[in-house]
Amino acid sequence: MYIDEAKKARKRIEDIIVKTPLLHSDIFSKLSSNNVFMKCENLQVTGAYKIRGALNKISQLSKEEKIKGVVCSSAGNHAQGVAYASSILGIESTIVMPKTTPYLKVQSTKNYGGNTVLFGSCYDDAFLEAKRIEKEEGKVFIPPFDDFDIIYGQGTIGLEILEDLPDVDYIICPVGGGGLISGISLVAKSLNPGIKIIGVQASGAPSMYESINKGERITLEQVNTIADGIAVKSPGEKTFEIIDKYVDEIVTVTEGEIVDAFLLLSEKHKLLGEASGVVSLAALNKLNCKDKKICSIISGGNIDMLTISNLINNGLVSGGRLFCFSVELPDVPGQLVDISQILSEENANVVKLEHNQFKAMNRINNVLLEVTVETNGHEHINKIIKHFNSKGYKINIMYKG
Repeated sequence: MYIDEAKKARKRIEDIIVKTPLLHSDIFSKLSSNNVFMKCENLQVTGAYKIRGALNKISQLSKEEKIKGVVCSSAGNHAQGVAYASSILGIESTIVMPKTTPYLKVQSTKNYGGNTVLFGSCYDDAFLEAKRIEKEEGKVFIPPFDDFDIIYGQGTIGLEILEDLPDVDYIICPVGGGGLISGISLVAKSLNPGIKIIGVQASGAPSMYESINKGERITLEQVNTIADGIAVKSPGEKTFEIIDKYVDEIVTVTEGEIVDAFLLLSEKHKLLGEASGVVSLAALNKLNCKDKKICSIISGGNIDMLTISNLINNGLVSGGRLFCFSVELPDVPGQLVDISQILSEENANVVKLEHNQFKAMNRINNVLLEVTVETNGHEHINKIIKHFNSKGYKINIMYKG
């Protein structure tokens, strides 16, 4: 049954969506001691998997429903999927998004033809506003995850994975409300019950993780994570039941682990994934297995330039690739040369340098030097610190990861 519904969904959407590539990753394979493949939904139309479910749902609306128009709530990717699908089908769409939604996602939704409404601080607030619009204006609500047409649309990813990698052992999937992993688990378990399905949530938004552990749906008081696409306070009813039955385990990852995965994906594969999109890569070190074929789903790549910059800088710092320190120096000639000499001997590349007399504790006789250098890891940073100490300099570490 599940396979049949997913195949019907695939037929409905195949002329519009992209069959995204399944790419092997040497670096993530080496780090996890497994054979890792990446399902790149960040290369999908609209930049995320959400178009699959949205298009499957909207294409089945009656003529009367299409005339009324549709409304949805979303942190970004579902919004773009609904807006794009509606535009293709000639339907008016109203998209309610949290005020915290990144600018890129808001603007992209508008570009796809959606009438955007910014409301509330998280997905759940936007959901309530969208339901109000549905009730008062008669528009058809398009759920982001808790709907079987949506779930089967997302399940088409499972069909593609099993076609390209039929002997896959593990599928790792981001989890917000649960629509993506529900669809994939229904398809994968139908074709091969032995496949392990692992869900991943951010530690700052573990609604499904807590719900499964407690055996009932719970609602978090708040969510706090850079992975805005999976920052959901309360999981869906249908998705909770499916996940409870078909998903083998849900794990959580920290903000630091998400940032590190983002940086590795960007640097080693030249691919961009949004924070919520790379949690499946961040979770690879949570698996207690070796030499298994693993498919990590990169669910989306809609990320703005400012966020990219912040994630890269944070990743470089946490990995010991950037080191910032300050040192108070006598305001006499030659001091800057001595500092530069030490850094040169340690092969530390200066990225930024500020020489400021007014920041020094002893402003009359000293200056404060703040230096940011590019380094090769934490051991390299420790060598630099020891070298300064041996020369009698007392440095203040501003950040080193």
